Amino acid sequence: MDNTYNPYAISLDGLVIKDPVKAFFDFCFERENIRKKREQGLPPPWTDDPIFRQARFLNVFREDDRGSKAILDFAKDLENDLTTLVHALFFARWCNRQETLDNISIRSLSDPDRLRNLIEQDDHWCNTTAYPVEPIHWKEKKYSRFDAATLLFFDIKEPLTKTIESIHGNIIKATDAINNEFKMRNDFPVFMAITDIAWFRPDIIDPNSPVPTGIGAVAYLDRLQEYLGLDSHQQTCARMIELQKEYWPDAKREFHPIDIEYLSCECRKYHSYVNKTKLFEGKNIFTPKFENEK
Repeated sequence: MDNTYNPYAISLDGLVIKDPVKAFFDFCFERENIRKKREQGLPPPWTDDPIFRQARFLNVFREDDRGSKAILDFAKDLENDLTTLVHALFFARWCNRQETLDNISIRSLSDPDRLRNLIEQDDHWCNTTAYPVEPIHWKEKKYSRFDAATLLFFDIKEPLTKTIESIHGNIIKATDAINNEFKMRNDFPVFMAITDIAWFRPDIIDPNSPVPTGIGAVAYLDRLQEYLGLDSHQQTCARMIELQKEYWPDAKREFHPIDIEYLSCECRKYHSYVNKTKLFEGKNIFTPKFENEK
């Protein structure tokens, strides 16, 4: 990811955050309270914070987000079939759209022609706004997002699985090994698919493994790293996990490195609004809905 253009690199430039560690946990606490109030059926607004009332943010815990719930449901009961699990998770991250995942079955993945017929008529078969998914270059052939999801992953599911197994749990090494074959300039979708495996098979991908830094998290992780006097984002994630016991001891579970990376991206978004380098517009605008509303 180091050579990837980062449009968020300067989003916090000029902004003073006196204690980015406290600000991180303040963000988590408030965002989690919003989720709880919403799920309890309380009427909005669920916060007095003007930014949370206007802007859209992901939940603190990835498993509470709509997209992650859809992926967890799509790949459920595949723990004992690692090859199919890997295939399903790579497809799901290339798709990343709940409506599509809800309307197809795992069985469809084993019949590429049928799968393509099922989804190619839908111009919105995938989520194009969450993160970029670039073409894959495999064995000197270029695959579009659609072709990779429907054809390539079916063809390479076994070598893909063997490569992941050979890494012995390390998320960074697994992401790098796969992208050495895929040759994507932005390997974020690979990283997400690899990380998802830990939900189902922590013996294959260790949820406590260090993670690479996505472009959206760089600016805030840089602030945390400098404040804590550390040498890398990986060290910073490890220290923030330790500090959770002090700042948020009653959280519903302990953080993993992926949580710190992911939440640093959300904190960067929040403070970009403070810094006025991000605007309340378009898909960024939050419209309150109850949990059972679509």
